[in-house]
Amino acid sequence: MAYPSTSFRLGPPGVGKTHIAIGLGLEAINSGYKASFYTMGELINILKTQEYLRKSQLQLKAVKEADLVIIDDLMYMAMDQREANLFFHLINDLYERSSIILTSNKGPEQWGELMGDKGIATAILDRLLHRVEVIHLNGESYRIKNRSTIF
Repeated sequence: MAYPSTSFRLGPPGVGKTHIAIGLGLEAINSGYKASFYTMGELINILKTQEYLRKSQLQLKAVKEADLVIIDDLMYMAMDQREANLFFHLINDLYERSSIILTSNKGPEQWGELMGDKGIATAILDRLLHRVEVIHLNGESYRIKNRSTIF
């Protein structure tokens, strides 16, 4: 990891976004880097409870010290104003210090609506898109591909 960067893995459910992100995280660990993996739901819970749960404080410290942070299922669900603000502060802390891999089935153009605040969404995207590589994965779900007879 020569310099911090962001990588988006975008695509519908089941096309391998998380699988690829985990593989890259394992490769980073095997190369001597610190990596951290959380779903967006887990990360928001950590951010919301950091003020009063020691476990959340320790988890957040590990995220901020990681060379690579993987956030899975970004923007899967809408955020309220407080959650968006907490997420902005995390991204701001990681900006130009850690590399970030994001997986999502929602494109950045939908984030303003899902965050309920276009200003915060723009500020987050400004930092994430500075040095970004977007990879679109398309196709059928690997999970359902072999189960088509059920439907």
